[in-house]
Amino acid sequence: MITTKQRAYLRSLANSVECIMQIGKGGITENLIKTVGDALEAREIVKLSVLETCPYTPKECMTELTEALQCEAVQVIGRRLVIYRESVENKKIELPR
Repeated sequence: MITTKQRAYLRSLANSVECIMQIGKGGITENLIKTVGDALEAREIVKLSVLETCPYTPKECMTELTEALQCEAVQVIGRRLVIYRESVENKKIELPR
């Protein structure tokens, strides 16, 4: 569980991160979960976009992803999600205390 201060720090980092994936009409599939998990291991912070055709709301997508990937929800703004999980092998982000 991350603190409010750590979440604010991650939100500031997320401003410069490009959106690397989209969740579309297929919703959240096993393939999407695996791909996002791999991206989290490589980058630690990932920004996703939820398309209008997605059967879920962005908040529902965030809940599904955080449960499936054991990651932290950083923010949901409009149709964009930001999630964070500390990498085991490629630690890049040092969170404030």
